[in-house]
Amino acid sequence: MRLILTLAIALSLTACNLVYKQDIQQGNVLEDDEVSQLELGMSKRQVSVLLGSPSIASPFHASRWDYMNTYSRRGRTPEKRVLTLIFDRRDRLEAIEGSYLEQDSEVARTLRELQRPSDTPIEDMERVQDI
Repeated sequence: MRLILTLAIALSLTACNLVYKQDIQQGNVLEDDEVSQLELGMSKRQVSVLLGSPSIASPFHASRWDYMNTYSRRGRTPEKRVLTLIFDRRDRLEAIEGSYLEQDSEVARTLRELQRPSDTPIEDMERVQDI
């Protein structure tokens, strides 16, 4: 009887580690090639066609769109990424901010470059990639 009870307890304790936990992705999933096509001066409609609807579009801050994404890998702490787009009074893209820019990719470097004011505008992505 003790053997059966001990075996039952051992199996129930090991079952806790056998529970499958899947990766969970929530929010706007933005691809690098989509984000790389963002250009200052784009209209809200152009941005919407390119990236889709924002996760957060507050009626109190109509000039700000936030695209949020969280990714949790098998029960670990979720990684949160945010792309914030600021529009001017004419509904043209004025600034790009957020943790999507912290990725170590060509897109992140390009978007960080867009955030810095410069004398020469970026004409196309191919030219930027050659630099």
